[in-house]
Order: sequence, then C-alpha cells, then structure tokens
Amino acid sequence: MRLSGPDNEPLGVVPLAEALRMAGDLDVDLVETVASANPPVCRLMDYGKFKYQEQKKAAEAKAKQTVIEVKEVKFRPGTDDGDFNIKMRNIRRFLDEGDKCKITLRFRGREITHQELGLALLNRIRDELADSIVIEQFPKLEGRQMIMMIAPSRKKASGGGNKPAAPAEQPTNQTA
Repeated sequence: MRLSGPDNEPLGVVPLAEALRMAGDLDVDLVETVASANPPVCRLMDYGKFKYQEQKKAAEAKAKQTVIEVKEVKFRPGTDDGDFNIKMRNIRRFLDEGDKCKITLRFRGREITHQELGLALLNRIRDELADSIVIEQFPKLEGRQMIMMIAPSRKKASGGGNKPAAPAEQPTNQTA
C-alpha cells in the first residue's frame, strides 16, 4: 500500500504489516483514504482527532449560515386601513430580518366573484414595498386564496450608500 505519514508526507509503498507496525510505533491509526487506487492509499493519523476537527468545521459552517424563513401574512378583501397598516409593518419587519413573505388573500363566500378587489389590494402592497422587495411569485389564485410571494431585495446596501451623499452636497452648495 502507498503510505503517508502523520504530517501527510509520503513514505512510499510499504507492505501492510510494516504499515501496521509503524502505526503502533507512532501511536496513531492506519486509515485507508483511497481504496480504489492500485495500490490502496493509506495514511497514519490520529483518527479521533481528525473526526473531532471535521465535526468542529461542520459546526462552524452551520453557525455562519443564515436560515431564510417564509412568513405568512393573511389579508381579506375587506381589510381596513388600521389592520392593513399593522400587517404592512409586520411585513416590513420580516423583510428587514431577511425572511421571505407569503401574502395570502382569502376570499369567503361570494367575495370570490370580485377577484379584482383582491388583486387591487395585492398591487397596493406591492406598490408600497416596491423599493425594498423582489416579487418571487406574482399573485396567483389557488382555490379560494390569492397568493403572492415576496423577498427582500439585495440592492439596499449599495443604493443606501449613494443617496445620503447627494442631498448633503446640495444644501452646502445653496448656502455657499
């Protein structure tokens, strides 16, 4: 078998008995890394330490990733302004946290005959949030519900940096 040392240095092709003896002398494990090669490739390493380091890397990668949730906000065609404003505030908060929003408009009874009212409400939501969202799914009727999916736009960071600079220059030019 082709053998690598504890620091991944090549030790050459050695018989199995010799590799096991070397592993015992160095108090490490003999680990087969590539079984399909001819001859098989093995490495002398502390396998417990190796598994521990792999586990730590996986935990660190998991801690760095962000989980995007889908938050659902439900409306009705007759939602009044007070409730509408509260729900819009919640939608803005969800988008600021980086979550996607599923906006569900539920029709009850004969409301389904006036789908244009529901579409107008969803368009109003879209227009109010136009600067900070990307529409992932346009309004679509599924049974007695009209559904629209929105996600936060990624342009906020670059667009926000340019806008405050321009108004700051204009007042100084006018006063000077």
